Amino acid sequence: MPIHHFVSTFASWLGTGLVAASAGYAVAALGAALKNMHDPAPPLGASDCVQPISVLKPLHGAEPRLYENLRSFCQQAHPNYQLIFGVREPQDPAIAVVHRLRAEFPQLAIDLVVDPRVHGANLKVSNLLNMLPLARHDWLVLADSDISVPADYLSRVTAPLADAGVGIVTCLYYGVPQDGFWARLGCLFIDDWFAPSVRLSHASGSTRFAFGSTIALRREALQSIGGFEALRDTLADDFWLGELTRQAGLRTVLSDLVVGTEVSETRLTELWAHELRWLRTIRAIAPGGFAMSFVCFTWPVSLLGLTLAPSTLSVWLAMTAGSARVARFFLGRKARRPSMPWYEVLLTPFRDLLLLLEWAVALTSWRVKWRGQVLHAHKDRPMRYP
Repeated sequence: MPIHHFVSTFASWLGTGLVAASAGYAVAALGAALKNMHDPAPPLGASDCVQPISVLKPLHGAEPRLYENLRSFCQQAHPNYQLIFGVREPQDPAIAVVHRLRAEFPQLAIDLVVDPRVHGANLKVSNLLNMLPLARHDWLVLADSDISVPADYLSRVTAPLADAGVGIVTCLYYGVPQDGFWARLGCLFIDDWFAPSVRLSHASGSTRFAFGSTIALRREALQSIGGFEALRDTLADDFWLGELTRQAGLRTVLSDLVVGTEVSETRLTELWAHELRWLRTIRAIAPGGFAMSFVCFTWPVSLLGLTLAPSTLSVWLAMTAGSARVARFFLGRKARRPSMPWYEVLLTPFRDLLLLLEWAVALTSWRVKWRGQVLHAHKDRPMRYP
């Protein structure tokens, strides 16, 4: 066989395979989104609000909408809960926000921990270690500082903990953009790539995830894995908290509740650094899934496939992929942010292209920057991980 014929045949098969894989993922992700919308949420039982809860929220700096996000935790319908906020530095501007909330909600149990002690490479986990001694209750909820929640949040995310076989409960999240082009693009990273991939994985039976947006667990489950000490040198502390409880024989539950997270990047460099850290962390903890995730980037992968294999079959597959991608966008818009302009769908090709570039660059190094720290994702293992 002449070499040019071999190359042409290989390119044709490769191109068709790329378009087929892209279409397959796009249709499957749309199906998972439809299933999630049409499956009714399980009713809350009468016991959901019985157990008292301690909420631990590590803080760092004056983040956008910090007051509004923390305030949503002060407006919970749950009858008995404690809020613990923690910072490392006495000059941290987040302290003023906590004092404001204390004055606004004097009836709530709000504690503030200011403690500079460092217990390992992960400063957030050090913060949690410093905060935990003040937790009065055995049901714990950990939540990042940039999360906003509805009034029934605590009741809903802790309800599954009544089952002794449950280790953690975690929540997916959607992007809440600040003003600006790059923030809107960052929301599409969450809403149109990350969340659909998790939903598809969950629909396939996997529960190998845990998100910093929310992790609810019992104190005994935390103690069974060695406490926060086991996570003190990890980068993906939320993932490893879930992974260690799963190794202990406990289940992970994905809550039906989806919470909001602030997306505030104002420049491409900020967005690039944030998402590159995210992708390199995913590469470290799920290398197989990361390697195949390029099929999620519908527009550039389909275009590449069409370029390599400009056949009728490839055209139909690309049209299927694009249609499913657009349908998923509008489905998510209806569910999460009805006020989102419809024309943001026009950003999805650029969003996918940027993701593909970030994915490729993520392969070149393990180095990540996080709040002034330089860490190496490939060394991300908890102390007790085999």
